[in-house]
Amino acid sequence: MDNIEKILTKCFLFKGLSEKHIVKLLQNINYQIKTFSKNETIAIEGENCNSIGIVIKGSIEVQKIYPSGKTITVSRIKEGDSFAEVIIFSDVHKYPSTIIASNNSKVMFISKTYIIELCKTNTYILNNFMELLSNKIFMLSTKLKNLSYETIRDKICNYLLEEYNRQNSLTIKLNYTKKELSDQFGIPRPSLSRELIKMKKDGLIDFDRKSIKILNVDKIENQLF
Repeated sequence: MDNIEKILTKCFLFKGLSEKHIVKLLQNINYQIKTFSKNETIAIEGENCNSIGIVIKGSIEVQKIYPSGKTITVSRIKEGDSFAEVIIFSDVHKYPSTIIASNNSKVMFISKTYIIELCKTNTYILNNFMELLSNKIFMLSTKLKNLSYETIRDKICNYLLEEYNRQNSLTIKLNYTKKELSDQFGIPRPSLSRELIKMKKDGLIDFDRKSIKILNVDKIENQLF
């Protein structure tokens, strides 16, 4: 079996806790570990959600599937990351998107009841959970702000400024593929690539597969203000 407690030290919910401490906590709660094959559906949009999921092995994708058949990857969740924290405490508590296994994966599910129990018995987990929720809400706000911009260049410039402030570097390391980034912007991938090339020709940026370098911060800012 996987060394679950070691993997959980990577999970934000268990931040600051040792493997031994995590083992003791797990002994007092019920949880399930489910195995999924590549491309297998973990949850379908609209299904009830009453557990937090933590990826123990592999990676999964949150996808928005439209009636036309078009699919957009909203986010990718890797080993040690969690999902559905906000959903289980909402009035609706239904999955807003479909979740698919990107490859052979294992997911730990902890029910709402036991998440509450963990928060009651351990202040580290309570603080981590509150911080995790705050971060998720902030990220959602940032995505909505990005979607509000009309032009592709505006979307890119806003993203670059956000990451410049977060990474504290003019060279922005990309945590997403171009396809995933275009999905976040709500634009076709070829359109994103064309605009990046135009911005490079205009002397605003340089880029490769793994990073985008800001060459002129002032012009990037002036694009938005």
